[in-house]
Amino acid sequence: MAEMIKVLIDGKVCEAPAGTTIIECARLNGIEIPSLCYLKGLNAIGSCRVCLVEVKGARGLAAACVYPIEPPRPDRVTGEMKMMEIRTNTPALQKARKGTLELILSNHDQSCLSCSRSGTCELQSLAAEYGVDATRFGVGGKDVPVETSSLHMIRDNNKCILCRRCVAACKLNQDVGVIAPVGRGINTRITCAFDMELNNGPCVSCGQCITVCPTGALHEKDNTDEVWAALADPTKHVVVGTAPSVRATLGECFGDEIGTNVEGKMVAALRRLGFDGVFDVDTAADVTIMEEGTEFIGRVKAGGPFPMFTSCSPGWVKFCEYYYPDYLENLSTAKSPQGMFGALMKSYYAQKKGIDPKDIVVVSVMPCTAKKFEAKRPELGNDGLADIDISITTRELSRMIKKGNIVWDKLPDEEFDPIFGIASGAAHIFGATGGVMEAALRTVAEILENKQLEKLDFTEVRGTKGIKEATYTVAGIDVKVAVASGLSNARKLIEMIRSGEKFYHFVEIMACPGGCVNGGGQPTQPASVRNNVDLRAKRAAALYNEDAAMGLRKSHENPVVKEIYDTYLGEPGSHKAHELLHTHYVAREKYTK
Repeated sequence: MAEMIKVLIDGKVCEAPAGTTIIECARLNGIEIPSLCYLKGLNAIGSCRVCLVEVKGARGLAAACVYPIEPPRPDRVTGEMKMMEIRTNTPALQKARKGTLELILSNHDQSCLSCSRSGTCELQSLAAEYGVDATRFGVGGKDVPVETSSLHMIRDNNKCILCRRCVAACKLNQDVGVIAPVGRGINTRITCAFDMELNNGPCVSCGQCITVCPTGALHEKDNTDEVWAALADPTKHVVVGTAPSVRATLGECFGDEIGTNVEGKMVAALRRLGFDGVFDVDTAADVTIMEEGTEFIGRVKAGGPFPMFTSCSPGWVKFCEYYYPDYLENLSTAKSPQGMFGALMKSYYAQKKGIDPKDIVVVSVMPCTAKKFEAKRPELGNDGLADIDISITTRELSRMIKKGNIVWDKLPDEEFDPIFGIASGAAHIFGATGGVMEAALRTVAEILENKQLEKLDFTEVRGTKGIKEATYTVAGIDVKVAVASGLSNARKLIEMIRSGEKFYHFVEIMACPGGCVNGGGQPTQPASVRNNVDLRAKRAAALYNEDAAMGLRKSHENPVVKEIYDTYLGEPGSHKAHELLHTHYVAREKYTK
């Protein structure tokens, strides 16, 4: 156990473990020191200079995010033991922070009124808090082209404050590292190697850089105008499906407590926006389990190839295509729930409603910017029609609700349309790391053993730990499974598999740390929240609580899924199911000219 050290912060005795920085010690003791670059466990580089504090005896001001607390030392004159003394909010510090913010704004595009982060921008909030004169050092800043090459996001270096949070997320969390600072002084910028466009490098479209950006320098490519146009077109039948995790996060955009399940209000809002059908992609997640589970059972009987990797996360799939193309045969061929939802809407649903599939517009609401890329993959479609026409993020949906003049707090709870609106608890937990594995195990175990499970909770694969592993005895077979979230953890796991250090039959990988609840399209939260609240755990708890409260907790018992197979697909893994619900992958070059 680490030694506890006492220090004085603003005259208050504070205690924290040895090795703790001033900013963390302050937060542990209820004192918030402002910062723009610092993120706990990810980025502590002292570059923004907003977190400056006064340390008695130190020369000049100190960056609190990198300056460690020190144990009491004897006074040079009296020999008395003196605690480290820190001041966080003196007039001199307020003046220094204000000046720093003014300098940052002098090199920052100040089109705040039309910025996607207006109202949630950390720079904007600090500028207001410190009464910053935004014009003191001039207005205008940089004038560089906005990068729009990729399908999933916009990079606007005119709004970049060089905090390097995005660089840390891309390198440390995702082990992709496609962006880095280049240049010196005022010419420093965040860019790809050789200033290539993002679309020409091995970016996996995960959007983790967006979620940590404190300003509007990074944001998803907004596709809501396409949705509005489709809703206004009387010749189109527009349906929408929401991913499992969206119900656990959307409320944050309207001031609800983190981890609030807002499924009922979300459905009501979508109806008021004018969609002709409001459905639950969780139903398609149950179908995914049927197809993926059947595929896994087939591999068990055939003796491999192992491990079988899940294919629900498009960021992970793209990562595999770029960095581990030799493992593509190990990826499940099952489409993601988004892909299956779209495919069934334009086949099963179209037939049931008597609508020409060409007249159906399928909109998905996803926690994930990589879903925008996935929706445009030529491998995901049938008969010349894309499975998904438009994919929007949780953030985009919140903006549509606000633009639609819908008062969130006045919305009643409503239910999804029944034709594709019943889902199992297994489908709901898809949004959390380990959820796909647990959902699959519930079905695979019962099918292989031909009896009902006494215990449905596979708790060993739950939680936000980066890599989890377990062994379950199923039908006399010791099935070895592993779960990884965050691509840096995925790389560690794959390298252990490749070296022979580890062997697994079934592996779930999600690109985003913590899974879809922490996806690149989820509501942004400022550093003051991210540093103090476990977003992943709170959001995931909403999904696990919903699962625990349900009577229907297994995908293969979903009555809607049973009807789809009985009346349309035949059986899991059938020829028709493969035509509609399975796909293939492509090895990608890391760099293109």
